[in-house]
Amino acid sequence: MNREGAAARIEEIGILPAIRVKTAEQAFYCAETLYHAGIPVAEITMTVAGALGVISELAQKYPDLVVGAGTVLDRETAARCIDAGARFLTSTGFVPEVVEAGLRADVATIPGALTPTEVIAAWKAGADFVKIFPVAPVGGELYLRSLKLPLPQIKLIAAGGVNQQNAAQFILAGASAIGVGSELLPKDAVLKHQVHRIHELSRRFLLFVKDGRSPL
Repeated sequence: MNREGAAARIEEIGILPAIRVKTAEQAFYCAETLYHAGIPVAEITMTVAGALGVISELAQKYPDLVVGAGTVLDRETAARCIDAGARFLTSTGFVPEVVEAGLRADVATIPGALTPTEVIAAWKAGADFVKIFPVAPVGGELYLRSLKLPLPQIKLIAAGGVNQQNAAQFILAGASAIGVGSELLPKDAVLKHQVHRIHELSRRFLLFVKDGRSPL
């Protein structure tokens, strides 16, 4: 799956699950459970112990899963993630060398940004999406809408404070996708392997995306 294919799939699904757990086993479980729940996208953050191994195993086992690496903060880490099979790279902020690495390897990139200047800089560098993070503390969907109005050509992902109450509103405000972590993968649900609970949350968030794209 090339850069264009990965970006198109992320936008189609509309959900970018951030998997930030303690162990490699938990990360694999989360990605696999979401995949079977209808969300074939998984961001394995570099804070997960053994993250590269998880990315590699997921890429091999599920060729149609858009598996990526999160919290990628330098060129060297980007290269290792790409070698492991990552199909997209995300960062908390805008790290130009990570975007450059993604472009060279035909891998999608999703840098983080907050201000209009940062958003424009990330977009001009070649980012496929710009992740507005943390979006909730600075005004939520109203802030995202304020960015989207003058910058309609830039694909934005809302992350940092997205939950069941506001998910559809972020999509309605113009987000191409929503970044969701613990609201989709509650800690206790992961620890207890509550598959049905995670599947139900996945169903709800997929519905929020659908509702936001097709308002009454």
